Amino acid sequence: MLKLRLLNAVAPAYFFMATAVTFIFHFCFFIPTIFPNPDTSLSLPTTLHTLVFLFLMFNALGNYIMTIKYPAESANDAVVPVCSAHCSDKVDAHYLLNGRHFCKLCKKVILKRDHHCFFTGNCIGNKNMRYFIMFCIYTSCTCLYSLVLGVAFLTVEYSISFENPLTFLTLLPLSTGYFFTGTISGLQLFLVLMLYVWLGIGLVCAGFCCQQVLLVARGQTWCQMQRGQLVENRSPWRSNLKDVFGTRWILGFILPVQTETWGSFHNNNLLLH
Repeated sequence: MLKLRLLNAVAPAYFFMATAVTFIFHFCFFIPTIFPNPDTSLSLPTTLHTLVFLFLMFNALGNYIMTIKYPAESANDAVVPVCSAHCSDKVDAHYLLNGRHFCKLCKKVILKRDHHCFFTGNCIGNKNMRYFIMFCIYTSCTCLYSLVLGVAFLTVEYSISFENPLTFLTLLPLSTGYFFTGTISGLQLFLVLMLYVWLGIGLVCAGFCCQQVLLVARGQTWCQMQRGQLVENRSPWRSNLKDVFGTRWILGFILPVQTETWGSFHNNNLLLH
């Protein structure tokens, strides 16, 4: 449990550090190099790429904040369960009743718990599932967009051609060797490393988002799927998606705002033991 608590503290710090680094690379390296403009006025390509990046980052950070602002804890459970001394540290939550879980990390009772997100430091459940999914979508888009601009920056600044797929695959090991021989600087090696970080985070978030959307459409949570629990009286997939994304889902897709009501979400999809 100590390792999980440490990860719960380190992961948000890593997220904010990666966000700050991405901002610095975009506005200090990528934009000035890829779209050079000797005049003081902003050109159309510079303005367009800046707006796209800010839009993606605004939604990623906005949904991140909304995921934390609207926790999935139960307001009706004032008494917090106490784990026994023989409870395994590998178990981060205990199932109670009616789709409720007690999270050992949050120390709260969670409604329709899906999983504990270490990057946000709280559980994902009935109230913040949409924000978490949108956070994954925009984080993936931001990382993959940063990857494209990073590759373009290396092409313009150092005349590196990426026509051959092996160029990207061998970029990190070759850059590491060049760094230790003094051919490139630490900043250049760090940029190459960030390309792989953006690629990894972008693909992981995209895959995780697809999984979450599929579970929501089925009216199921990750906890239920792990325990092999089925859903009794499963609602149509359109109804399940509406319960999470709300009726104003288009607005929620472009802005991190509240679009759903919670009247029936936690009453649907009763568990079948």
